[in-house]
Amino acid sequence: MSAAGRVVALSGGIGGAKLALGLYRELPPDALSVVCNTGDDFRHLGLHVSPDVDTVLYTLAGLANRELGWGRADETWSFMEALERLGGETWFRLGDGDLALHVERTRRLAAGERLGAIMDGVRRRLGVAADVVPASDDPVRTLVHTADGVLPFQEYFVKLACSPVVTRFEFAGADAARPAPGALHALAADGLSALVICPSNPFISVDPMLAIPGLRDALTACRAPVVAVSPIVGGRAVKGPTAKMMRELGLEVSAAGVAAHYGDLIDGFVLDDADAALADTLHVPCLVRPTLMRSDADKRALAAAVLEFAAGLR
Repeated sequence: MSAAGRVVALSGGIGGAKLALGLYRELPPDALSVVCNTGDDFRHLGLHVSPDVDTVLYTLAGLANRELGWGRADETWSFMEALERLGGETWFRLGDGDLALHVERTRRLAAGERLGAIMDGVRRRLGVAADVVPASDDPVRTLVHTADGVLPFQEYFVKLACSPVVTRFEFAGADAARPAPGALHALAADGLSALVICPSNPFISVDPMLAIPGLRDALTACRAPVVAVSPIVGGRAVKGPTAKMMRELGLEVSAAGVAAHYGDLIDGFVLDDADAALADTLHVPCLVRPTLMRSDADKRALAAAVLEFAAGLR
């Protein structure tokens, strides 16, 4: 177990949740706060869906579907099957167990509760000791500008499988959004020893959070070292469309391109062994370690290395 104090992690969905789990296992259970992207949130079938928040929550609770990478383990699909027979929209799949969370969240939001308060109650019921908080309780919605027009994020990502060519991203509502109280509390906590940007997609998982002025200000005011872990290994994305997006945006498709994107925000950067040659070329100190998290042991090993690296930067 690491001797680190409190740690805040910024996370998107699958890739970020893996490192969040490693940190959760490596730290005292209540020493971790995971601030989650809400740019992916949307209304579907009348329900408020929060994909990244839920993925992190299910992962830390031991309920994640490891085969699919999203949703709950041991899921059943009778709702989707019945919906398909009725001619309903089935391009975004909601399992029966997962559906319960969306229904309850939507009901409580309609009753006037904040998203962060709802998810705090859910994580307690699922036995998760770490704080899992949305970046904002206010709506921030990722819009993907493409050669084919402007698309809501989930239509681009799921319905069209990221096939349109990206020209830029827009985070509607970010300028007016306020950080969720839980996120501000985590960043201002006494004894904060590290802020870890998980290996999530910089453009669609991390940037929507950084686009919230108050959250970015709190992050830059934080005295703990900020360490980012590259989602690009050997010029390829570990998972998802990061490399494709970088090519289409005219950016260097490499770990160095990710580090340059984060710029002065970060104090340290973690590269995979495959990119060791880049370590001396970047603008911040680098740690070179295996970053592919295929097993729980891999997740813990990377988390321990990141925490030790951050301790050396303080």
